[in-house]
Amino acid sequence: MGQCGITSSKTVLVFLNLIFWAAAGILCYIGAYVFITYDDYDHFFEDVYTLVPAVAIIAVGSLLFVIGLIGCCATVRESSCGLATFAAILLLVFVTECVVVVLGYIYRAKVEEQVNHSIQKVYNEYNGTNTDAPSRAIDYVQRQLHCCGIHNYSDWRNTTWFQQSKANSVPLSCCQPSVINCTGTLTRPADLYQEGCEALVVKKLKEIMMYVIWTALMFASIQMLGMLCACVVLCRRSHDPAYELLVTTNSYA
Repeated sequence: MGQCGITSSKTVLVFLNLIFWAAAGILCYIGAYVFITYDDYDHFFEDVYTLVPAVAIIAVGSLLFVIGLIGCCATVRESSCGLATFAAILLLVFVTECVVVVLGYIYRAKVEEQVNHSIQKVYNEYNGTNTDAPSRAIDYVQRQLHCCGIHNYSDWRNTTWFQQSKANSVPLSCCQPSVINCTGTLTRPADLYQEGCEALVVKKLKEIMMYVIWTALMFASIQMLGMLCACVVLCRRSHDPAYELLVTTNSYA
């Protein structure tokens, strides 16, 4: 009966190691996605520590490759030292992912405050040229999120660019793609996106942070199962003389 329990735990461990390798790729992808998105929206919040959860996710993903290798070798060789190391590293990664979840919630709550604080400044720095980083950021956000201005298109009236251009129009990135020959003029507001960008930027960044949080929670649960299986194999091996004899016999065979 004990031998069946050990075999079952070992089978689960091997399966989990394969999952860890897949998880490593997923975690690295999500961390890279957060970095790329941050690069698109970084003008709208100044706290670079918002990237800490993404850095931790990539670090955990890289470590999972090593964990999968150690776990497979330890399971196949039935090494007590290897399994103990495997369980210890899993515990470390589990704690790290719990920290990622906590940080994710903290920075998710700070996103709205950060965007509200900086978005007016970014719009005031807009000059309409592709060589200017704030201008590229605003045009990108308005096209991607289908929005115009901070709260709506009328906010452009208060910007330095609008007052200097004296054209009574907003950037072409405010134009709805279905409208032909849109010039951004405020005399035809129906041609423009009606929703402001502030709320949509906050929503987008919060969604990204939730991806990080749920991913960390999901893989933390898998790692807990891995630790449990490793501990079962170690405990059964240390308390089951028949299993020790079987391992020794197989080693000499």
